Amino acid sequence: MIKFFLMVNKQGQTRLSRYYEHIEINKRTMLEAEVIKNCLSRSKDQCSFIEYKDFKLVYRQYAALFVIVGINETENEMAVYELIHNFVEVLDKYFSRV
Repeated sequence: MIKFFLMVNKQGQTRLSRYYEHIEINKRTMLEAEVIKNCLSRSKDQCSFIEYKDFKLVYRQYAALFVIVGINETENEMAVYELIHNFVEVLDKYFSRV
């Protein structure tokens, strides 16, 4: 199950966030800061799956944009990784040059 979906630029600014579980606003801010720091600090050679607290992070980088998805332990990481790719392709077709 997907817990949250984030789109972040290289400077760490959140451009889009969608939560599928209730999380208080102040906890969201702290969670986003920690998640963004973890994903942006990794090199391109490292795996795009991270175990973080009680869930997993799946992220993918497109130029200056990072798409980060938080999932529970039982979700398939590769399926979510492909979901991110399909989502970005749809955005690219709709808006052109995403």
